[in-house]
Parts: sequence; structure tokens; C-alpha cells
Amino acid sequence: MAITSMKVEASMERGFKTTVACSHPFVIDQPKAAGGTDEGPNPLEFFLSSLAGCVCAIGRIIANQKRLPLKGMKVKVEGDIDKDFLLGITKEGRAGFTTFRVEADIDADMTMEEKKDFLALISSRCPVADNIIKTSVVEPSIK
Repeated sequence: MAITSMKVEASMERGFKTTVACSHPFVIDQPKAAGGTDEGPNPLEFFLSSLAGCVCAIGRIIANQKRLPLKGMKVKVEGDIDKDFLLGITKEGRAGFTTFRVEADIDADMTMEEKKDFLALISSRCPVADNIIKTSVVEPSIK
């Protein structure tokens, strides 16, 4: 087993603006209506985007490995969340998404059955989907 540690660093600035340092730095923020500066997607949008991006990346990896005729993919991810919980309005439920819907439009010379099998294989190898489906350890600490 080849375990690799990956790392990002985030710095909260004014308001909700958070700058993330990694291979391609970016900003996470909130819309102006929610008190942010609207300089980037909110954390929940980034979370959903990471699932969509992972499905696309793993799809390309598998297609390259198996020499599949994949021309491209469009992936739409929707998630259901109870914002009242994260805002502290209720203690019923949970803070995270309760359901995800992943819709893939696979541009490839494949039958519908082959596309379904391809998407199932992608889903089984996608690290982001794996972290959603299975429990991972989160170890908070204070510096």
C-alpha cells in the first residue's frame, strides 16, 4: 500500500474570505448577502466541486488505463443539506450533506450498459466519493 499525505493550508482573512494555499491557490468565500465578499465559491460548493472533479479525473485515468474511447465527460453534482443545523438554529439532524446525486454525461463510443459499468468503476475508485461513503479520521489540534 502506497500512502501519500496531501496538504493544503487555509488562512481566514477579512469576513469570510479564506485563501487556500496549495498547488493552485484559490479563495473560498460567501456571497455578499451572507456577509462575504463574493470572491469565490463557498465551502459547500467547493466540496461538491471536488466530487465532480474527482469523477472526471478518475474517469480519465481509467479510460487511459483501459484505452477506452472517452472523448469527455460532464458531471453534475447536487447535495441536500440542512442549513438550519450548520447555522445553529436546530440541533436535530446533522451538519453535513445527507444525499448526493451525481449525474454523468459520458461522451464516448460506448453502449449505455458500458457507460453504467464505467461510472460504477469510477465511483469505486474516486477518493472523494470514498471519503463521503466511508468514515475517515479527522484529528483537530491547536497550534
